[in-house]
Parts: sequence; C-alpha cells; structure tokens
Amino acid sequence: MFSTLPHTFREHGLQADVRTLLLLRKSLERGLVRTLGDLYLVLKGLVTNDPKDYGPFSEAFYAYFLTIDFQPGEKLEQAIQRSRVYQEWLEREDLLDEETDEDLVDRFLNEIHMSSYDIQQMLDGEAIFREDNPDLADTDDIPDEQGMADTDDSPIQQGADYSNMSLEELLERMRQIAEQQKTQHRGGSHWIGQGGMSPYGHGGAAAGGIRLGGPGGGKMARKVIGDRQYYPVDRKMPLQDDNIDVALSFLKGIEEESAQSILDIPETVREGVRQGGLFLPVQKDKKEQKLQAILMVDNGGRSMTPYVRMILKLFSKMKRRFAHDLKTYYFHNTIYGGAYTDPARRNFEPIDKILANAKDYQVFVIGDADMAPYELSQSSIAQWQSIHARFPRAVWLNPLRERYWEYAFTVSIIKSFFPMYPLTVGGLEKAVLYLNSKKV
Repeated sequence: MFSTLPHTFREHGLQADVRTLLLLRKSLERGLVRTLGDLYLVLKGLVTNDPKDYGPFSEAFYAYFLTIDFQPGEKLEQAIQRSRVYQEWLEREDLLDEETDEDLVDRFLNEIHMSSYDIQQMLDGEAIFREDNPDLADTDDIPDEQGMADTDDSPIQQGADYSNMSLEELLERMRQIAEQQKTQHRGGSHWIGQGGMSPYGHGGAAAGGIRLGGPGGGKMARKVIGDRQYYPVDRKMPLQDDNIDVALSFLKGIEEESAQSILDIPETVREGVRQGGLFLPVQKDKKEQKLQAILMVDNGGRSMTPYVRMILKLFSKMKRRFAHDLKTYYFHNTIYGGAYTDPARRNFEPIDKILANAKDYQVFVIGDADMAPYELSQSSIAQWQSIHARFPRAVWLNPLRERYWEYAFTVSIIKSFFPMYPLTVGGLEKAVLYLNSKKV
C-alpha cells in the first residue's frame, strides 16, 4: 500500500523511505487515520521537520493522492483549477452565484483537509439515532435547538459516530425519513442533506454513515450512493428515465468478495533494484472472487416492451462496474432449453452452456413472469431451478406491479423458488441487499 509514496516525496526534495511506510501503517492500524485530512497531518509529521519543507510536502501530497500536476512556477490555485479532481468536485457541488474562483478553491481545500482532529467533540451517533423521530414532518418551523433545521456554513464543531450501528438499520431509517422529506436541508442530525451530523447526506461529520452524492466530509462514510438528486424519489414507481440513476447507484452497491493483500516478492525485488537498493514492500490484492454478471431479459410480447429499453440502458451503464464481463441473454416469457445471445433471438445458446459459466456470476433475470400456464412447463421450471442452483447470487426483477403478482399463476410458481423483487428503485435496493447476503 502506497509503495511508491516515498519516491514521490524524494522527487520533491523530502526525506522518505521504507520506515515512513512502516510508521504510516502503524498509524493506520491504530485508527489515527480516518479522513484524507488525517492522512495529510500524519504524513506531514513523519516527513517534515522544518517549516521550509511544508510547501514541497503539500505539493507532493496533492500530486500523489489527488493527481494534481504542478507546472514550474505555477501557483497552487492555478494547479488545482486545472486538475481533474477539482473539475469533478465542481460538477458535484451546489455553487453559489456570489462565490469567486478563489472562494471555490478555498472551499475545495477545506474539504480536502477536513480532519477528525478538527472536530472538537465526537458524539454517540447511536444515542442520537435512538432519540430521533423518523416520522418528523418536513416543515419550516422546526426549532434550531432540535439540531434539525438548516444552518450556515460555520466550521463543524461536533461530529457523530455511527460505526457501531448496522448498515441495514441506517438504510431502513433513511427510507423512513425520505418519505417525509420534501425540501433540501443543510446541517443538523436528522434530514438527508449537506453538513451537520446526520448519518445520511454529504459534506458533514458522520463517521460510519451513508454518503448520498456530493463531496464527503473526509472519507468517513461506510456506504456511498452516488446521485446528488437521490431524494426525493418515488421508490415504488417502475424504472424510468427520471429514476434510472438512482437505480444504478444501488446496483453499484453490490459488494465484491474480500480481497487478501499479499507481499509481491518478485515485484519487491525488481522495484528495489530499480531504486538502487531501496527495497520497499510491494503488495498486491489476491482476489478471491471476480465480480461478473449475467443479464437475462424477457424481450418478447407487449407487456415487456415498455421496459426493455430502460433495462438495457441501466445495465449498459453497469459494464464498467462489472469489468466489462456482463453477459446478456434474451428469452420470450420463459426459457425452453436455453436462451438467445441477440435481441432478435436468432443465436440460441443451450442451457448447459449457460450453466457452464462460473458459479460466482451475479444473475439478474428480468421479466414479468406472466404467461399462459401451459407455457411454463415442468421442463422450463426445472431449467430455472438449475440456474438458481448453479448461481447462488441470482435474483428475478419483475416490472409487473407487485400487487398483481398473486393474481398471476405463473408468477406465483416462479416466485416460490426464485428470489423475486419488483423492478423499482426500492426493489433493486432489496435485491442488492439479498445478493450481498449470499456467499458463493
């Protein structure tokens, strides 16, 4: 981890070697580094011992961790404004008309340097959570002393630690609050918004919370849901253009199996020789499981026509997430001995070949499962069961309104052995939580 960091520091005229990495690792193990600002302070203490080194240290830190490229004689503000990380930050931010370029750079640097040491008091997030009312109405007359009204941009003096709470409990409470929330909020400990101690939102001081869009409050969040316009949204509505990014954010929440860091001895030796005898430990991740996905889409019949385009659009955006290993099959109503690899359903692939894929594939079957009873033969049922048995992390997403499932005989049959969720934002969230709970 950070194996090339000493080399970057030395390029800026600073003293750093393998001991710097070992001391940094001890700091990480002892919990001294929780934010990017913490990392800056710890490394500054390890690498610099003279005020004249502070400038070169900052340049080296920004270059390594933020990929900010400094040109000879260029001011810090100019280098930051040219950088990709700053441009991406601007795209996520809510900008004020009166803010100048200088103000924006200052705000960017303040967020980068947000440190848990700047927070004068870290409160018990679980206690705040238990005392909070999830059914609080979103009105303008909420008193400030409840800590739930909008506040100004004053420095955060208090934070809250939600690390000991389960992610499922936080997500469930977030759903309850989202149903009440009608407006944007800043500060406080209740609403989904910016700043403050709320465990959901962005730009605040909530360790172990859930970041929703925008910049973080110092890399404290346990889970990140990327779309800044995430709430309010009707979680029960079918997938459509105005909620597809929300659905995508949940699909991105699929967890990979854990990776084990191991010492790469050959690379350590090669790098040490190249560095003139300075042998720095080079680690690599030994992946226990590669994240891959199979998408099976019912693209036949009038009932599925409104959804197919949206489904393919959603999963085409997922190709980067699945490392370009996304296999798509098509069928009409149900499978009969296999499925097709093209939307026109001309290139047939037998069920045995589909089952030959590695069992660690994530499988998403998307169809209304509503057909004439005679179409869902015993043979077809057996093939769906074999898919579910082969791929433990498999779900069926149904665009048909959930309240109609019980009236469709074939839906009830498939649902009895295949985990089925509605093709809505809320349904996708539940499906992802299910997939994350299954082990291969």
